[in-house]
Amino acid sequence: MSRKNQTLGEFIIENQTSFKYSSGELSRLINSIRLAAKVVNHEVNKAGLVDIIGAAGDTNIQGEDQQKLDVYANDKFIQTLTNRNIVCGIASEEEDDFISINSQDENNQNKYVVLIDPLDGSSNIDVNVSVGTIFSVYRRVTPVGTPVTLDDFLQKGSQQVAAGYVIYGTSTMLVYTTGDGVNGFTLNPAIGTFYLSHPDMQFPKDGKIYSVNEGNYIHFPQGIKDYIKYCQKEEGDRPYTSRYIGSLVSDFHRNMIKGGIYLYPKSSMNSNGKLRLLYECNPMAFLAEQANAKASDGFTRIMDIEPTELHQRVPFVCGSKNMVEKCESFMREAQ
Repeated sequence: MSRKNQTLGEFIIENQTSFKYSSGELSRLINSIRLAAKVVNHEVNKAGLVDIIGAAGDTNIQGEDQQKLDVYANDKFIQTLTNRNIVCGIASEEEDDFISINSQDENNQNKYVVLIDPLDGSSNIDVNVSVGTIFSVYRRVTPVGTPVTLDDFLQKGSQQVAAGYVIYGTSTMLVYTTGDGVNGFTLNPAIGTFYLSHPDMQFPKDGKIYSVNEGNYIHFPQGIKDYIKYCQKEEGDRPYTSRYIGSLVSDFHRNMIKGGIYLYPKSSMNSNGKLRLLYECNPMAFLAEQANAKASDGFTRIMDIEPTELHQRVPFVCGSKNMVEKCESFMREAQ
């Protein structure tokens, strides 16, 4: 029975039997993510004291400038997951292609692949705003003991076996699900241990916060414009409060605790949206649905979308169930 102030390690051991593929492998995988998160957290907290902030001078596969901490976090998560011989493949937002692990080893019986956004919102590091790590876990679909292929990564979000995020803010938290609810663990930096602080996290069905970059309003589709106007209209419990941090993990985390909706729609600048389906939208959608919330592209459930490429982008509407459904109604009407 989980209890507040239980350590993450104790929680994993106690609850691994509720996971339908229970073999200990997934537990070791979550432990590896915990370890890498602590290393990255240590470096994030030194930003400004050492030469770790600012651009690294390279761009990633999406053509975005890589921050030094992007590269550092990417290296640490890949290194930790690879060295511990837990997964058979990794795909990262910062890498052009997926990484096959121990592909030549016929004895490699690892069954899981991990998709990761090592440092979401990294441009906020320079101004000391919270950032995060997002991860998603699938069981491979190709035969165990063979090299992974693209098919192992291009799975619908509904096939996820675990997903979560780490938020590096005023406190560092690891929030994750294995399909049996959402639980949050806060790091005690004095002893380097995560403790259960937010058991059974749930989105309120309604909220009063909408999170969207209103600076791009003119570029949004009509349905999103109409919904924003609805949020701003003085009627009943409205107007809603506008809160936008610019870090998906931070905005999602706040909305889950307080109730709200996050919107990153397609626009005339980004015809397919900007967020990545595999690294950002699917894991957040899995968490949202496990926390009694909803995630869609405005019309379709996010976790039902069939991926076609590793770095695929989609529009994203996620949050309190009634708010998302209201936004979807405006999208349908405008269409």
